[in-house]
Amino acid sequence: MARHLITSALPYINGIKHLGNLVGSQLPADLYARYLRARGHEVMFICATDEHGTPAELAAARTGEPVADYCRRMHGVQTGLARGFGLSFDHYGRSSSDRNRRLTQHLAGRLADNGYIREVSEKQVYSIDDGRFLPDRYIEGTCPNCGYDKARGDQCENCTKQLDPTDLIDPRSAISGSTNLEVRETKHLYLRQSALKDDIAAWIDSKTDWPILTTSIARKWLNDGDGLQDRGITRDLSWGIPVRRGDADWPGMEGKVFYVWFDAPIEYIAATAEWADATGRAEADWRRWWRTDEGAGDVTYTQFMGKDNVPFHTLSFPATMIGSGEPWKMVDYIKSFNYLTYDGGQFSTSQGRGVFMDHALEILPADYWRWWLLSHAPESGDSEFTWENFQQSVNKDLADVLGNFVSRITKFCRAKFGETVPAGGAPGPDEQALITALTTRIRAYEGFMEAMEVRKSAAELRAIWVLGNEYLQAAAPWSTFKTDPERAAMQVRLGLNLIRLYAVLSAPFIPFAAQAMLAAMQTDDAGWPDDPAAALETLPAGHPFSVPDVLFAKITDEQRAAWEDRFGGVRA
Repeated sequence: MARHLITSALPYINGIKHLGNLVGSQLPADLYARYLRARGHEVMFICATDEHGTPAELAAARTGEPVADYCRRMHGVQTGLARGFGLSFDHYGRSSSDRNRRLTQHLAGRLADNGYIREVSEKQVYSIDDGRFLPDRYIEGTCPNCGYDKARGDQCENCTKQLDPTDLIDPRSAISGSTNLEVRETKHLYLRQSALKDDIAAWIDSKTDWPILTTSIARKWLNDGDGLQDRGITRDLSWGIPVRRGDADWPGMEGKVFYVWFDAPIEYIAATAEWADATGRAEADWRRWWRTDEGAGDVTYTQFMGKDNVPFHTLSFPATMIGSGEPWKMVDYIKSFNYLTYDGGQFSTSQGRGVFMDHALEILPADYWRWWLLSHAPESGDSEFTWENFQQSVNKDLADVLGNFVSRITKFCRAKFGETVPAGGAPGPDEQALITALTTRIRAYEGFMEAMEVRKSAAELRAIWVLGNEYLQAAAPWSTFKTDPERAAMQVRLGLNLIRLYAVLSAPFIPFAAQAMLAAMQTDDAGWPDDPAAALETLPAGHPFSVPDVLFAKITDEQRAAWEDRFGGVRA
């Protein structure tokens, strides 16, 4: 049994996430965690809501809630949706936790002690009426490029041009609308990433098995142009982790907070400590996952994320860990994903474009979405969600292949033998050929899952389902029963055991349907089929079963058309 630490990029707190967010990190991480648990490994699967920064303040302001109350409420919403999609986190934490505050302040102090923090004076827009410095996103005005009158100080959403606040025409505060602004000097802390470049480069070079997508992004940021730059780690905001040097005040940094991208990755560690707190465990129980001097030396740490998060996880967070000089567990493998697009355009949380997690669960059970998203995961390039493709995949893979197999064999058995596994007959060459083919496919499936090749794993799982259908079609127990009921009994017995086998193999992809299949077979035996021949004898003659409800209903053309219209790109 090996020990696996798995983290998924933290979803931001400002609203409900769309399917592109889901498949870019949390869902494939859950797939991998479920698979490793099924193989008997010890798994710690951690995620949390990312709650600090300007967008959280702005989102709370729009609802009229204090930002802390807004974040608390949205954490509850996101937790419920994660549960609805079957995401099997060991803990789903919050970056605003006391654990993260203390750990972030501690690591900042360590970095400062080791000479990796510098103080920088810079000019920033100050709102006299609001009595505060305004981060770029808190400044709105007219874009000098396209004339859009709600451009932000960092970028125009209309034409996508990158901007500085001083570029805007008629700039105003996004908080109050005040135009009473001026440029003032302020001080901030910078992480001296440039001083750690050689250490980070050597660490990245040692990861020869990483996906090309991950390493190419990391090396681009590391070497292009002027190379790795120092990065600001503080902001003039009220919502965030107060800047302190460990337990001590930080002179000159009063009223400032750490930048969200400094504290968010630290929450991976803090959330594991939150898990210990929530479950009544000792400090040593979480530290054994994260401190190589306290037991984490045998841990394999895997991170899942969209490609936009790769720079922070290959450069900034490692710089924090290395620069601290403490024996923190570094990531062993980063599985990064491209983007999922929606009907020819981009999913967008801010613009409400695409299918969001709450709406998805309103119209169909989670396994429909899990299967399509994972079997079309954007690994080698971007993937596109279309309703036609979604309908075809659900109807062919889930309804016709898997669901139809379960329905046919259970209903036939009930009709001819009753609701118990029938006795009689002995396997022959056809059954041995099936076992041989299954063994080959299962070993390939295991290999793809261990390599985190999501689409190949899905294709192999579907091929395993197909083998059962092909066997059933060729064996035709409904015909065999007329002349050789003993042989038909053996064929049906094998088919019922295939249902249990399919439940075990399919659980990482479609956990709810897998549980329904096990429940129908009236067994809790979810043992992995290390020996497929033995696995196909798990349910003995006389074992009771029931005919399950339809596992997967087909999506009709009328439903597809209605959903295309309803989710035409603007969130209600």
